[in-house]
Amino acid sequence: MPAPSPYADRLSRIPIERHEVEVRGGRTAYWVYGPESATTVIAVHGFRGEHHGLEPVLAYLPEIRVIAPDLPGFGESAPLPGRTHDLEEYAQWLREFADAVAPGAIVLGHSFGSIAASAAVAGGLETPRLILINPIGAPALEGPKGILTKLAVLYYGLGARLPAGIGTALLRNGMIVRGMSIAMAKTKDPDLRRFIHDQHDTYFSDFADRDVLRDAFVASVSHDVRAFAPDIDVPVLLVAAQQDDITPIEAERHLATLFADAELVEIADVGHLIHYETPAEAAGAIRRFLRVPVARDR
Repeated sequence: MPAPSPYADRLSRIPIERHEVEVRGGRTAYWVYGPESATTVIAVHGFRGEHHGLEPVLAYLPEIRVIAPDLPGFGESAPLPGRTHDLEEYAQWLREFADAVAPGAIVLGHSFGSIAASAAVAGGLETPRLILINPIGAPALEGPKGILTKLAVLYYGLGARLPAGIGTALLRNGMIVRGMSIAMAKTKDPDLRRFIHDQHDTYFSDFADRDVLRDAFVASVSHDVRAFAPDIDVPVLLVAAQQDDITPIEAERHLATLFADAELVEIADVGHLIHYETPAEAAGAIRRFLRVPVARDR
């Protein structure tokens, strides 16, 4: 039985519509949250996730129109035919997706989405502002739990080399997915932990095939936001966790100095799951950054 979401009531009050659009030869599924608004945000999820992962944050932003796609090859979006799903491809996909559905929208990226969003903006995606939640601000292999990332490299490499059926089963193994979830969660709230684990159990293995997963993993550990920061001249909001095991907070503080105009908001007592554990705090930082007033009925 699915674990109840602590954010279900808030989310139920927000209109949601599903759409599809063809981008780079592939069908991209995306969801539109909220009413028609002067403020539109395109929200890009992280590695192995899909659009549901950002819903807790969106539940606290009912005044904003948010467009949340599933990355190509994940969730309900088809892979891009005949293409390697590397960072350059994801960045180009995002530029073309934005042009197709919401030109000039604000761009938001979480985790691997922070790399894809930064690469797209540095490469010419026009946006008035950029928001990065749990940005990857240093090489993942050098983070506080770099040894776990090195083990992940071996895991994904093995999944790619084994016979297709066995390799895919390994990559979707429920015990391994649960172990990843346990390692990332910081909250002591048992109900919230159950919800987080249920989310990962439900959506963390919703990838098209092991080739897409391998490509995306390589992209996620081979790049970080630092390379693109100097080429981004729009205002940037960084929402970072003080206990993030992937990018330590000291690296996030340094990352903020590499942009021409950046604001860093630090959230205590949380790790790489800001979007699940402290979505209200993240949404508050976003609202202040965008100067969006709270609706009276909220």
